[in-house]
Amino acid sequence: MGKYAGAVIGAAVVVLGVMGLISWWKPFVIIFRGTVPALLIFGGAIAVIAGVSEIKDEMAAKKEETK
Repeated sequence: MGKYAGAVIGAAVVVLGVMGLISWWKPFVIIFRGTVPALLIFGGAIAVIAGVSEIKDEMAAKKEETK
């Protein structure tokens, strides 16, 4: 019975979400337009940090290899 209740509740939540998205479309777009650039900035910063860290690890491994 729990599986069916979860499916019914999930379907109801999806319907409510779609109704909310339709009725609050303009505020959603405003928030989305403000959020996407921030996410891109943070994602890019994380990628740069990961790349620099990988380069440092590679250089340290080469240094250890030559010893």
